[in-house]
Amino acid sequence: MSTSPLTAERVRADVAELLQVPPQSIADDDNLFDLGLDSVRVMTLIQRWRDAGAADIEFPDLAEQPELAHWQQLVVGG
Repeated sequence: MSTSPLTAERVRADVAELLQVPPQSIADDDNLFDLGLDSVRVMTLIQRWRDAGAADIEFPDLAEQPELAHWQQLVVGG
C-alpha cells in the first residue's frame, strides 16, 4: 500500500497493485471493471484515497465511469 501523496501516478499504481498488473499496462481509457476490478477492491481504493486526503470520493462516482483517467481526475483534481 502506497503512502505517497495523491497524484495521477499514485492512482494508477494503486489500481495496478490491486489488479496485480504493471501500472504501465493500464491505459487511461481502459474500463477497470473489464480488467478485473470488483466492488470490494474499489471500496479498498476509496478508503486508501480517503486516508490520503481525498475525502469526497464515493463509490457511485467511480462506478459510473470506471476509466482510469476519470478516477485520476476525481481523486487528484484538475
